Amino acid sequence: MMRLLLALLLTLTHANAQGFAGLGTAADERFAVPQPNPTFTFPTDHGPHPDYRIEWWYLTATLQGPDGTEYGVQWTLFRSALAPDTSDTWTAPQLFMGHAGLTTPTAHFHAERLARGGTGQAGVTSDPFRAHIDDWEMAPTAPDGDAYDALHLTARGPDFAYDLDLTAEGPLIFHGQDGYSVKSAEGQASYYYSQPFYTATGTLSLPDGDISVTGTAWLDREWSSQPLSEDQLGWDWFSLQFEDGARMMAFALRSDAGPAFTSATWINPDGTTQSYGDGHVYLTPLATSEVADRTIPTEWQITFPDRDIDIRTAPVNAQSWMDTSFPYWEGPITFTGTHAGRGYLEMTGYE
Repeated sequence: MMRLLLALLLTLTHANAQGFAGLGTAADERFAVPQPNPTFTFPTDHGPHPDYRIEWWYLTATLQGPDGTEYGVQWTLFRSALAPDTSDTWTAPQLFMGHAGLTTPTAHFHAERLARGGTGQAGVTSDPFRAHIDDWEMAPTAPDGDAYDALHLTARGPDFAYDLDLTAEGPLIFHGQDGYSVKSAEGQASYYYSQPFYTATGTLSLPDGDISVTGTAWLDREWSSQPLSEDQLGWDWFSLQFEDGARMMAFALRSDAGPAFTSATWINPDGTTQSYGDGHVYLTPLATSEVADRTIPTEWQITFPDRDIDIRTAPVNAQSWMDTSFPYWEGPITFTGTHAGRGYLEMTGYE
């Protein structure tokens, strides 16, 4: 996720990319940097943070049709800033990139939208909350409570569309140290929280017709200014939903200088959590697939000794390639082993 948005930023500013798509370049001192012990204020923090360089609203959904067929949906709005400017006019230095994906066992559809802030074509507001780019929208449907308690989600591409209603059945979750998520041994970090407890209902529109679906969804919110080290090459991120109602987020940032930097959050069914820093979870590729002329690890072993977890993941569709301006793999997965369930996998940096 981080690689995609900052790569866009660096391209638009004609910066020389190095390391992980430029994430190793010096931070622009005009932008704010995440600090430990954050205090979040809602609904304000559901909205944009233009004094930070990069930000995203990132939702994935694991869905099933009436016959049990597995589907996946992705809806993402990235914001990047050329300067820390809070103005909302046509001169605003805010850039937006939207990605939408829909995965079936036999096909993967995707679309991309690009826009600049201040024109009305794209943007995010906090009160009332609304995130949109063109006719793609994420907006609340409940008049009371947290804006993320209930959402309506829409997006479309040339040969697909989806329309989903999401209802949160648990609390917001804060990753790392109360939402301060460290990304490297050097201490780069982001602010990172999620709503992983959505139930989802709605309709997928595919070339063969509409399909009613139900399932679960997970919303990630994250922002920073320079989150990674220059030796970090890519990102493998998992969101897992266990059959007993527990959930887990885990990621590994791969390095060309040594072992990957890892982090995980264990989420109990009641919403209580425990965060784990580097070295507690192990993400090991087991099998690869040829995807878009690349060799991509599409089956993984995840071992988490602190939780007695040893599972193997498999993709719903190994060809879940987002052939966007900055391509990456993103799709729904299932897993078996000591535990079983469904989830989502994102992999970047596989050139």
